[in-house]
Amino acid sequence: MRIHKATIKNFRLLADVDLVLEEKATVIVGRNNSGKTSLSEVMRRFLDEGPTTFQLEDFSSACYDGFCKARDAVKNGDPEIIVRPLLPMIELTLVCRYDPTVTDLGPLAPFVIDLDPDCFEASIVLRYELRDGAIKSFFEGLTDGEIDADGRLVFFRKLRDRIPACYALRVIAQDPNDTSNQRELGQSQLRHLVRTGFINAQRGLDDVTTRESDVLAKILETLFATATSPTADTADRLIADALTTAVSDIQVQIDSNFSGQLKTLMPTLQSFGYPGLGGQELRTETTLNIKSLLSNFTKVRYAGYGGVSLPESYNGLGVRNLIFILLQLVGFYRAYRAEATSPGMHVVFIEEPEAHLHPQMQEVFIRQLDKIAQELSKASGDNVSWPVQFVVSTHSSHIANAAGFECIRYFLGSDVPGAEAGIRQARIKDLRQGLAGTTASDRKFLHQYLTLTRCDLFFADKAILVEGLSERLLLPIIIGKLEAMDPKCPKLSTQYLTVLEVGGAYAHLFLPLLDFLELRSLIITDIDSVKVAGGAACAVHEGTTTSNACLKAWFSSDTPLTLAVLSSKADADKIKGRNRVAYQCAETLDGPCGRTFEDAFILANAAAFSITGSTANELATAAREKASSFKKSEFALKHAIEDHTWIAPRYIIDGVRWLANDLPPPQDPALALAVAAIPSNTGAPNA
Repeated sequence: MRIHKATIKNFRLLADVDLVLEEKATVIVGRNNSGKTSLSEVMRRFLDEGPTTFQLEDFSSACYDGFCKARDAVKNGDPEIIVRPLLPMIELTLVCRYDPTVTDLGPLAPFVIDLDPDCFEASIVLRYELRDGAIKSFFEGLTDGEIDADGRLVFFRKLRDRIPACYALRVIAQDPNDTSNQRELGQSQLRHLVRTGFINAQRGLDDVTTRESDVLAKILETLFATATSPTADTADRLIADALTTAVSDIQVQIDSNFSGQLKTLMPTLQSFGYPGLGGQELRTETTLNIKSLLSNFTKVRYAGYGGVSLPESYNGLGVRNLIFILLQLVGFYRAYRAEATSPGMHVVFIEEPEAHLHPQMQEVFIRQLDKIAQELSKASGDNVSWPVQFVVSTHSSHIANAAGFECIRYFLGSDVPGAEAGIRQARIKDLRQGLAGTTASDRKFLHQYLTLTRCDLFFADKAILVEGLSERLLLPIIIGKLEAMDPKCPKLSTQYLTVLEVGGAYAHLFLPLLDFLELRSLIITDIDSVKVAGGAACAVHEGTTTSNACLKAWFSSDTPLTLAVLSSKADADKIKGRNRVAYQCAETLDGPCGRTFEDAFILANAAAFSITGSTANELATAAREKASSFKKSEFALKHAIEDHTWIAPRYIIDGVRWLANDLPPPQDPALALAVAAIPSNTGAPNA
């Protein structure tokens, strides 16, 4: 059995989201402040051991008005049946799937309440809501007057204290086919069914070598506590018993020898001569606690040279981080095995495993994660499987690209349409579903490209897809020139931008992915003129059509797609939703047009390249001949590093300005001031 889907409502940015979990590992990606950390936090609150409590600030901002509406209903004397549905609640619904051939469902059995023989799912609703009969106490003293701006502040300040006192967790088994068919269960039944583990992003692995950091050693205490439980594996209990016996033997020696010596250090009270103290005698007793010994006085050290061992903190942060994660996983597995009744499901959340790991190690980690679980099961001796599902949140493009599209869940934070300013919520986008309409060969190409190029599409706000090396190397210079010439224009260099070198034959394959990720993007490609369809390359004025696959896909409704049609396209024709295409055009009215980036670059700087001609066609031919005399890599490197006394081709300037002008909503409140300080651009000179 496993958790198939989690639905979260009214928790921070997760106002109403569905998350489908993979059978083995699910990778969570997205920009900052998109709700990734909120996912692990809401799971921890509902599923971890201990009381379930939330604060006012944990409720999604979009549902705050619900408290005000419920307050007004109470003030109007409305009955509970009207008031209660108005009150916000935080809800987590887990849909679990199980094997129909298994007769004993174990701890899942109480949650299976449907009678459909073809249904193999169980729905578990965890709801943090107002306690029964608590409406009066919850709103006591809060229904007087109207809620204006100041009154709203006072109202929510009082609610902040009342929510933990008046709200409680309800565990409900719900029929997947009939939501009205429910059974209320206890929290203990939930704890027996689902076990969780959390490896937080903050792991305390300080880069400190002047003092020892014993983060890894403290894990030994947890492993020992698990080994001493009555239901632990026999081998683990034998080790724990041996350690306990060894400490007990030492304590016997201390009591018989060391305590006697300590006694001589204690002065007798008789020597003070104070009345009433003469009959009292102080004795010493030393107690050793094995757990304290493990956590406070046991250190993990590494073999050095010449018999000198090195402290834990002397190892690299990357290695220590990896060892920490592996030891935590060992602890989670042994804790699972030590349960008196094995939980039906185990979910382990790992935040930012990439910390301090080099890129290759990051990729190996995500690929080997499932194998680690298998190896732990094999090492136990009885080879009992560990039904663990991993949820890995990351900012690493290496982990995301190595994981594969099927297991990636993309978190996207955005403002709520039609809501007040500042109300934001997250959306979770499943790449398996988002690319369902893409052919298998195209999906394979996209995944291979993302893996090989290590691109960071999943973490950017905007993207530029370029034709080749020259554009990729010169693009940062072009952006810098535009911003230097017009300091008031929106600055693309301060936005989260990624640049992909994809070529004209493949750029259009990225459009479904870019649209799915809701990225504003610019595709810079070549007009690629040919004399006839399928014919040889030629200068633009000598050709009739294009061989560029991206332009053919972009203007698919234009049949045939001639060079005259391409040249006549207005800027609006080059825009589709969040995407825009840019290709060569004449620098001036009736001027020459280049076929490639190098042709266009030379035509834009004709004097610098000593290009002359009496007609536009002659200039285009001369530029094409000049471009053929350069190696593309040498041409790009020279003008990217050595020579900056040039202007960019017009088609690239127009595209870059379009991309820069549309600023996305700030993803971080700290960026709001910086964004507000950038005025909109009404036009800038060429770069």
